[in-house]
Amino acid sequence: MVTEFTIYDSKPWLAAYGTSIEKNLPVLQYKNLGHMLSAACERFADKIAFTCVLPNGMNGSLTYRELGEKSDAFASYLRNVCKLKAGDRVAVQLPNSLGYPVVALGTFKAGCVLVNTNPMYTPSEMIHQFNDSGAKVLVVVDMFADKLAEVIPKTVIEHVVLASVSEMFPVIPNMIVRGVQRVWSKVLPPIPKLTIPTVRIAAALKAGKSLLAPGSVKAHWQDIASSEVAALQYTGGTTGVSKGAMLTHANFFANIDQVLAMGRSHQGENECVLTALPLYHIFAFVANLMCFMQLGARNILVPSPRPVQNLQRAIENYPITWITGVNTLFNGLMNEEWFNPYPPKHLKAAIAGGTALHSAVASRWQTITGTRVAEGFGLTECSPVVTFNPMNGLAKPDSIGVPVPGTDVRLVQDNGEPAAVGEPGELIVRGPQVMRGYWKREDETANVIKDGWLYTGDVGVMDSQGYFRIVDRKKDMVLVSGFNVYPNEVEDALAKMGAILEAAVVGIPDAKSGEGVRAYVVKNPDFKGELTTAMVIAHCKTLLADYKVPKSVVFRDELPKSPIGKILRKDLKSEVKTEFAAKSK
Repeated sequence: MVTEFTIYDSKPWLAAYGTSIEKNLPVLQYKNLGHMLSAACERFADKIAFTCVLPNGMNGSLTYRELGEKSDAFASYLRNVCKLKAGDRVAVQLPNSLGYPVVALGTFKAGCVLVNTNPMYTPSEMIHQFNDSGAKVLVVVDMFADKLAEVIPKTVIEHVVLASVSEMFPVIPNMIVRGVQRVWSKVLPPIPKLTIPTVRIAAALKAGKSLLAPGSVKAHWQDIASSEVAALQYTGGTTGVSKGAMLTHANFFANIDQVLAMGRSHQGENECVLTALPLYHIFAFVANLMCFMQLGARNILVPSPRPVQNLQRAIENYPITWITGVNTLFNGLMNEEWFNPYPPKHLKAAIAGGTALHSAVASRWQTITGTRVAEGFGLTECSPVVTFNPMNGLAKPDSIGVPVPGTDVRLVQDNGEPAAVGEPGELIVRGPQVMRGYWKREDETANVIKDGWLYTGDVGVMDSQGYFRIVDRKKDMVLVSGFNVYPNEVEDALAKMGAILEAAVVGIPDAKSGEGVRAYVVKNPDFKGELTTAMVIAHCKTLLADYKVPKSVVFRDELPKSPIGKILRKDLKSEVKTEFAAKSK
């Protein structure tokens, strides 16, 4: 048995860096993200920073100068109108839109902490996250303002700012979009009249701008140390309980430098990245927003990539050089009649993350576009990137690449011994991008960070050249289109249905989303009526975001249990494996 970590300490992956990837991270140039992003707005002032494109092609843009000015105004609004102090939390619940970078950058400039929140969250999910984070300000898309009456009174939020998808568009396109929304409001259930005070983002920016004084914004961020928390990014961690990963300014600085180093050979002066993944997701937040801002790139924002046809105008009308996505997005694009014969002619590469990239999809993508998909691996707790396939010609198909610069990775067995080359083990990480810990959860932090190493719960193998491959997950987490679904949370929602006695949740293969959620349900004998799949799904939709709702429900008289009464998910997963193996024959 191997008794030392020699195979990992020798870092065999360094050979894959070649001459194009720096082995050491650069010395920090900036105090914090407010400083770094402000500098980018000054350095690239006249270039277009963000363009939001709707499915019909209507669009709006912001230059780096405009982004800098508007984010200054929002920072002023937070400090002078909302009376926030350094370190206070700001929850942002926006889809990809021009308002998102303005609010995110303004939050950092104000010396505050960003709390990214999925706009599709249900009221119960919103209440938990807002209360756990202690957010005092919420910026939310107006389409979902109907949730506010239920949510706000149950939280400590003091100010609510409303923004639209077409926010900051030119006057005429904005009027058209708002007009269409009014027409649809006659067909769809109308948004209830708001009973809580709100302010439109345009008014917030106007108020903030009126209170700006020379040098006042810099005064808010200049004393924020890189070691302080920049964002609370919520994740289920290892237990399924939603908790905020404390990501510091230094964590983000490290990961930005690490990601840029891995792709240095393909970077130029006029990059244009397609952002179909939501910016509130850690992958797009770092890779698309912050990394490409450092390059002075143009970011093409798509509010919703579903259906995938929503991307057509963005891809056809702009010189896309990079695309980030998950396996299902790439697969979906290649099945579109408009994409297959006319792929982006300026494309340099695509970046895959969030979920496993299927080899057949990667191969077909290269055939159709003439470019490759570079796959990596990461997790929220690592800000997020841990490994990445080199873009210098030394990538390996069917792998997640090699550790990014400044990162140590090991595989360990259950007994703590290192896994040998080619043998599976839990992937553990040490590096400057690893989170400080979980917000207000020291016990949970101690469960995953031990002696400076983050235990990911993912099982992988390493080959003799230091390339890694994920083979399984120790956690029962289900990955739906790149989003984490934790069985405990879904089971908790099912338990709130009186007609259900017991329930267990596992993942099943799904051609569209990679994995889907399946619920195994035992009916409560006290419930005399018929319990149907439709009833179970309808119940879950009142408590969970759509991607967490079971797509399959199986009714059982009993569930497999251990001697102490614990439901054995592993037995159900084994059944699923057998079931789908039989279907594939």
